[in-house]
Amino acid sequence: MSELQGVVVCHGSLAGALVEAAEQISGVRGVLKPVSNTGCDRGALEERILAAVGDRATVVFVDMAAGSCLIAALARLRERPSVKVVTGVNLAMLVDFVFHLAQAPDAAASRAAAAGERAIKVP
Repeated sequence: MSELQGVVVCHGSLAGALVEAAEQISGVRGVLKPVSNTGCDRGALEERILAAVGDRATVVFVDMAAGSCLIAALARLRERPSVKVVTGVNLAMLVDFVFHLAQAPDAAASRAAAAGERAIKVP
């Protein structure tokens, strides 16, 4: 299996900021691709996501468990076994993800979601 990639799909400039921060913290570059919904309708957002995913095994991280980013991701990728979608993206899950690229998409998605959940605390 080829190495995974991550596609981060968010409202506004959040995807780019998360990718930049994950790269800065991890030192791993070129694994995560940001996609913004700014300035496009659902059809155009679906096309942006498809272009970012390409034919590679991918975990798509979206910002919210509802809304245009998730709907667009699922509309065209739901039936692709080499693509998994994770909602509620946060920095901790992206940093964990870039260090575990040899996993299958479903295992990598589950691991990243668990890392993201563990990072949520009320100090």
